[in-house]
Amino acid sequence: MAKILMKGNEAFGKAAIEAGCKYFFGYPITPQNEVPEYMSKELPKIGGVFVQAESEVAAINMVYGAAGAGARVMTSSSSPGIALKQEGITYAAGAELPCVVLNVMRGGPGLGSIQPSQADYFMSTRGGGNGDYRTPVYAPATVQEAVDMIIEAFDVADFYRTPVMVAADGMIGQMMEPVEFKEMKKRELQPKDWATTGTKGERKPNIINSLYLEPEILEQHCIKLDKKYKEIEKNEVQCEMYKTEDAEIVFVAYGTTSRIVKNSIDILREQGVKAGLIRPKTLWPFPFAAFENIPEAKTLLTVEMSMGQMVEDVKLAIEGKLPVHFYGRAGGMAPTPNEIADKAILVLEEELATGGVK
Repeated sequence: MAKILMKGNEAFGKAAIEAGCKYFFGYPITPQNEVPEYMSKELPKIGGVFVQAESEVAAINMVYGAAGAGARVMTSSSSPGIALKQEGITYAAGAELPCVVLNVMRGGPGLGSIQPSQADYFMSTRGGGNGDYRTPVYAPATVQEAVDMIIEAFDVADFYRTPVMVAADGMIGQMMEPVEFKEMKKRELQPKDWATTGTKGERKPNIINSLYLEPEILEQHCIKLDKKYKEIEKNEVQCEMYKTEDAEIVFVAYGTTSRIVKNSIDILREQGVKAGLIRPKTLWPFPFAAFENIPEAKTLLTVEMSMGQMVEDVKLAIEGKLPVHFYGRAGGMAPTPNEIADKAILVLEEELATGGVK
């Protein structure tokens, strides 16, 4: 299939439809407005349903209903809107309802700005709602990955019966790149015999619920969910290793920031500095094992469009074996390749002065 030039937000929408999404419930907020705009135009053409809800809270509860009926369903928003959806997301996680939630991140906290950001890492990876639950989180770095990850997210959601998040900084949503909608490997999925599709007199009614009044029963449910999350951690980690084989300073970055960092690596290697990159493609499960495969690394530098959130997982991953440094821009500001390269040189000089790098 030939590649076509698409804006990221529209590519998200087309990919969702290609994945079998028939229902979309959302509410406008910059910088993801092209997603619902695209879905409102295209879903009716295939017999699907688009609803602009009265609020983000209403939208996520409509998602709950459609998912409970066994439909492939999606919602999208940007940071403050995703915050409003968190109660509904934890309800869906508790009721084991598959759905896809797209967050095209902007600056915060609060209403913040409409500029690109990565400041929703904690909200995405720790679960912004209440209770013991996790959601798989994909982080595309290109519009092609935006397409591929949305399609995969629907299969993962159905396979594990869980909400799945795609966290893209606002630049991914707004940039245009050529994309290909290629045939992707599909998982073997179980029939949705748990869905509330009407009994037709053939079975007992199914009940979709996340309320457990007896603590013993809720504990067993939480243990069941935890077992599922451990399976996801075992099977669904995705990561890119870029020039890490001989790298003495290893960057950790995701999304658009990782693309900027690759330019910084080129700058540093021209200066004789061996630099590489670990790029998490899944923010949860986080690629902890990747940090065991950087044999020449002397120090790490995490780069984010935030005040520093993923850096905590990097520190957990390296277990104190190497120093971890951070460089970030916030509020919708993006770092430049030269800024990052300059920070890397400073880090190496500091480590050399203190005996950290030999």
